[in-house]
Amino acid sequence: MTLHVAIQEVLKEKARPLRTSEIAGILNENGLYRKGNGSLIKAGQISARINNYPHLFTKLNGVISLKSSTGVPVKKIKKISMRRVMVDTNDNTPVLVEKLMKPKNFNSIPEVENKVPDRPGLYCIRIVNPKSLKPFLTKALLERGHNIIYIGLASKSLKKRFLGQELRAKGHGTFFRSLGAVLGFTPEKGSLVGKKNQNNYKFSKSDEQQIVAWINKNLIVNWVEVIDNLNIIENTLLKEYQPLLNLTGNPGRLIEVKQLRDECKRVARENAKY
Repeated sequence: MTLHVAIQEVLKEKARPLRTSEIAGILNENGLYRKGNGSLIKAGQISARINNYPHLFTKLNGVISLKSSTGVPVKKIKKISMRRVMVDTNDNTPVLVEKLMKPKNFNSIPEVENKVPDRPGLYCIRIVNPKSLKPFLTKALLERGHNIIYIGLASKSLKKRFLGQELRAKGHGTFFRSLGAVLGFTPEKGSLVGKKNQNNYKFSKSDEQQIVAWINKNLIVNWVEVIDNLNIIENTLLKEYQPLLNLTGNPGRLIEVKQLRDECKRVARENAKY
């Protein structure tokens, strides 16, 4: 975890402005962030880091507070519910992020399968135990300090895109194809031959069933209903969290994931004419 993220976590937990000396003391005590040489964090280091992130923090008379969870000033919120958020403008982005990303809001897919709405929105997928993935993926998650493996958007229907395509193999969403690839599955040889789209490979029915069973056992999900600015919010989240299996727009995308997807395409295109 980086220092500025650790500072954010402290301010969120305390729910009040703090002096740099207080933040340093809390971090030295809870170990949320440790310096490479093992020495104690000083108030001056906190102050310097705050100055580097003016979009995240406010500093007034030596007291530090959060602007918002994403650096976007909080304005009037139109509608809020405990588990779902409906917004009409980007003004509510901080509320959306908090509701979407809060770990306690996540559930297994079988628990919420019948609750996914036929509405546009954003979704997030976490893995319960990172060690159930291949070692290089487990290592990447540990380095990132979270268990988030995918963040996506549904421009028309969460039920169709998020539940149907990404989690239930009904049309094969990007996440489902990536997950199948990193789990070691490959599509049927030549299955893309003659197809107009040479990227959307599909797994066999039996492999699909195995992947869905793995999803039910190992993943937890959450979503929020959103009307506008889906791409803006998604891009912000991708930059902040760098989910494991996102490729497009993810500054922390893993080349190994792309290589596994490319291998699936190669198998599915075999004998195809270009």
